[in-house]
Amino acid sequence: MASDIHSVLVVTKDIKTSTLISAMLVPPMFDVILAEDFNEARRLCNERVFNIVIVDFSDGEGTDFAVDISSCTSTILLLAPTQFFDQLSYRVEPYGILTITSPFDQFYFYNMIKIAIAVQYKVQVLSSQTIKLKEKMEEIRIVNRAKMLLMQNKEMSEQEAHRFLEKQAMDRSMKRIAVADEIIKTYS
Repeated sequence: MASDIHSVLVVTKDIKTSTLISAMLVPPMFDVILAEDFNEARRLCNERVFNIVIVDFSDGEGTDFAVDISSCTSTILLLAPTQFFDQLSYRVEPYGILTITSPFDQFYFYNMIKIAIAVQYKVQVLSSQTIKLKEKMEEIRIVNRAKMLLMQNKEMSEQEAHRFLEKQAMDRSMKRIAVADEIIKTYS
């Protein structure tokens, strides 16, 4: 995972900020895309998934944008003016948004990027675990439905229906869910 390329969207109207960030996040480790307005940034976020989205405050518009996209899997960093830092941090933390003071120290910024990368890895692991759990829950639902149909139509007990499904899957070298799907098609 250390050799991954991290896609970064930087949303700022400030040329100085975008230049500084682009100079710090260089290829091959980072693929940086710059957006100067929030409509363009929304379009880009709809077109692809970014590992990290860095959003400039921009008189509050940046905060609203960051909150709007917070449901995506990207790690979001909000650049907040020092005078609003505490207030903005308190507002965006429930959305999982990290806040950085702006202007920022380069060492501090780079450490926040490292934190964002670590968070992104954790999000990827949790997302894959969630997908596996959803698939397992769906399999259980289908198998239970097949057992119910066997109990209704073949007058089996739950244990007999379970044993029947297991034996059919083993005898036919099929997955249990495939046998359950056949039973559902037969009796539905």
